[in-house]
Amino acid sequence: MDSNFNVIQQLLQERADYQARLNLIPYDGSPEIKENSSGKYLYIRKRVNGKLTSTYVDIYSDELYQMLLRGTKEARELKKQIRRIDKELAANGYSQNELSADVTMNLDFARANMKSNIYDQAVLEGVATTFPQTEEIIENGTVNGMTADDVQKILNLKHAWEFILDNDVIQADSNYYLLCHIAKLVNEGFFHDGGRIRGVPVSIGGTSYVPPLPIESQVIEKINEILKSDMDEVDIAIELCMYCMRTQVFLDGNKRASVIFANHYMIAHGLGLIVIPESHVPEFKKKLVKYYESANIAEIRDFLKENCWRKMK
Repeated sequence: MDSNFNVIQQLLQERADYQARLNLIPYDGSPEIKENSSGKYLYIRKRVNGKLTSTYVDIYSDELYQMLLRGTKEARELKKQIRRIDKELAANGYSQNELSADVTMNLDFARANMKSNIYDQAVLEGVATTFPQTEEIIENGTVNGMTADDVQKILNLKHAWEFILDNDVIQADSNYYLLCHIAKLVNEGFFHDGGRIRGVPVSIGGTSYVPPLPIESQVIEKINEILKSDMDEVDIAIELCMYCMRTQVFLDGNKRASVIFANHYMIAHGLGLIVIPESHVPEFKKKLVKYYESANIAEIRDFLKENCWRKMK
């Protein structure tokens, strides 16, 4: 398995991506139309534990029926791809390891708090949303009173969180390649390849700091250096987060990708979560500017540990 490690990791990332997309489809099954004296109605038919079930959806409309058909077609293709990847994983000698109790608990903790985590991240990004609106988007994929870009950002955050909360992905290394995949997910719909390392200069509003162009080999080396350091594990997660933010590895979505990347490390080590609460966003932004300009992580690291570390116990 060691010689196939990179292949296996890529396959696991692909499978988690497909699974996250599958989870976004609101109805799992085949649409059917039932009619009686009062009208036509749409149901979803699927087999559960060997029994055929039929679940009511809504009053029939051509638009809803076509949406259900598209969802069914997409779900079949995603399941086909997941089966293909499972076969390739088996051919490469992969077998799923059992997660430790701490990691399993942390996954449950993260899933239970995912909506609030996404809301806090959206606020940090300046997305004009309320928690009920965020919840509506996460559950139904749309909401009134918000721009299409803001809705897309929240859906992308959901997609990225679901990706790292996959049982297989949480066992993968918190490395540069995982970071790139997270960035690709948070930038989906905005950039053709949002997970590619930045190749153009950027400026950051509110600070004189101008991040130099990142060099891939140096970014990989620095991330590995942080991972192998003898710091406390929560300090490693914070260092990963802040380094990626300050480096501005990608053209956009760096704060979003960095926070989710750090949380992959946190969850994989049973440490809880690092999320900047809405009430602490203004103070965090001030300390972030100071960190950008000085590269001194001490103050913002202490702030994050005191105000943004959500512990399980």
